[in-house]
Amino acid sequence: MRRRTACAVVALLAVTACTAQEEKKSEGNAAPEPGTLRVLASSELSDMKPILDRIQQDTGITVKPTYIGTLAAVDLLAQGKADSAYDALWLSSNDYLHLRPDAAKKVVSETPVMSSPVAIGVKPATVNALGWKPDDVTWSQVEKAVADGKLTYGMTDPARSNSGFSTLISVASGLSGAQSALTDADVDKATPKLREFFKGQKLTSGSSGWLATAYERRGTVDALLNYESVLKGMKGLTVIRPRDGVVTADYPVSSLAASSKETRETVRRLAEALRTPKVQGEITRDTHRRPVVASVPPAAGLDSGRRRELPFPGSRSVADRLLDSYENKLRRPSRTVYVLDTSGSMGGDRLARLKKALTDLTGDFRDREEVTLMPFGSKVKSVRTHVMRPEDPKAGLDGIRKDTRALSAEGDTAIYTSLEKAYEHLGTDDDTFTSIVLMTDGENTTGASPGHFDDFYSGLPGGQREIPVFPILFGDSDRGELQHIADLTGGRLFDAQKGSLDGAFEEIRGYQ
Repeated sequence: MRRRTACAVVALLAVTACTAQEEKKSEGNAAPEPGTLRVLASSELSDMKPILDRIQQDTGITVKPTYIGTLAAVDLLAQGKADSAYDALWLSSNDYLHLRPDAAKKVVSETPVMSSPVAIGVKPATVNALGWKPDDVTWSQVEKAVADGKLTYGMTDPARSNSGFSTLISVASGLSGAQSALTDADVDKATPKLREFFKGQKLTSGSSGWLATAYERRGTVDALLNYESVLKGMKGLTVIRPRDGVVTADYPVSSLAASSKETRETVRRLAEALRTPKVQGEITRDTHRRPVVASVPPAAGLDSGRRRELPFPGSRSVADRLLDSYENKLRRPSRTVYVLDTSGSMGGDRLARLKKALTDLTGDFRDREEVTLMPFGSKVKSVRTHVMRPEDPKAGLDGIRKDTRALSAEGDTAIYTSLEKAYEHLGTDDDTFTSIVLMTDGENTTGASPGHFDDFYSGLPGGQREIPVFPILFGDSDRGELQHIADLTGGRLFDAQKGSLDGAFEEIRGYQ
C-alpha cells in the first residue's frame, strides 16, 4: 500500500503505545513522589533494571519505566500524550525525534549515557566460507554474499524497531555510497541492490529478544543484523561492524518541556549517576554497550577500532520514502492465516470488538501481502484468502472487510483442529514471512486434543515447523494453553485481556 509513510506507520504504532499507557494510566497520570521519575523508555532498555536498582540505592532516584517502541514513543510525544503522563524520555536514539519538529520541541535536554552501533552477527563457519576478514567487511560484500545465495539473516521491523530502522539506514547508505545524510537520489541509487539485499532476510520481528530466540531455535539462518550489544549477548556469533559505516544508538536521557524545574533536576541527577565511571563500567560489562565517558574502557570483546558514523536522513520525507519502499517493495511479502474464534461465547460485544480490530487492521496491510481469514467454532467455518495486489490493493482490502462484517458467533471451540487446518492451508513457502495468528476467548472444547496437535506439529516437514503461531489472550481464554502453543511453534503470546484487542493485532504486525 503506497500510503505507508512514516506518519502512518507511527500512528499505527501508537495503538500499542496507548495500550501500554492505558495499563499504567492510574500510575502514569498521578503526580510522582519526590525522587521518582516516570520514564518513557525504549523496550530494549529493560536490561538496565539491575543498574537502575543500584542507582536507586545510591541516590534515592526511582525510575518507573513504561517500555515502548522508539518510533511509537516519538508519536506519543508529538501528539502531546506524554506531557502529563511522563517526566522523562529514554530512547535508544533521538535521531528520529529530530526529524519531527512537533516532537523535538517537547524535549529540552539530552544526555547520552552509552552507545551501541549497528552490526552483523555471523556464524563463524559462514565467515570462513565467505573468506571474510571481519575488520574489512563492507555492506557491498554483504549484499554480494546474499545475491550469491551464500548468506541469510534476520532483522527487526524498521517500522516498529529503532534497531531495524537504523539497520535499514546503514544498509541504504553503504550500498548507495552516500557521503552524507541520505537523500532521495541516494535511495534511488541503492534500490536495485537493496532489493537483492532483502531477498536474504529470513526472519523479521518487532523486538530484538524474540528475534534472537527465533534465530537460535531455527538454526538455519546465517546471521543477525542488530545492535552490537544484542549480538554480543549471544553465543557463537562473529560480530562485524562494516567498515564503510553504521548508525549508532546513544541512549540519551531527556528532560521533557512539560516537566517542572524540580523534575528536570532529578533527570539531570539520574543522567549524572549513569555517567559516573563506576556505573559506566557496570553498563559496558553487563549490557555490552559502550561507555560514553572517555576514562572508562569498553568491556572485553568490544572492538575498539574506529568506524565511520552514518547520519540519519536529513529530512523526514527521505525517512518516509525509505520506510515505504522497504515495507511495500523491498522486503519479502507476508503470508498470514488469522484463525479466529467465532464460537457462541464470542457473541455480542466480543464479536463487535473483533470486527472492529480486523477492520482497523486493514489500514496496515502491505502491498503483496496475502491474508487468510479462517473463522471457527465447532469446526473451521470458511477459508477466505485475499491478496493485496499493488495494481489494485483496494480489492483485497474490501474483501477482508466484507468477510469481517459477515462473521457470526455460534458453535463450540475447536482450537487445535483449526490450527491444524491453518498449517495444512499454508504448506511451505520460503519466499514469504509466514505466520498464524490465533484469537480465542475460551478453552478448547471439541475436536483435536492438545496432545493430538503436539503430535501433528512434530510430524510436519521442517519448513512448516518454522511457521510460528501468535496467540492472543482474550476474554476467558486459558493462558497456559495459549502459552504452550506459542512455545511449541516458536511464536509469542500477546495479551488482550490487560490491553486492547486492537493493540494486540497491531503489535503482532511487527512479527509478520
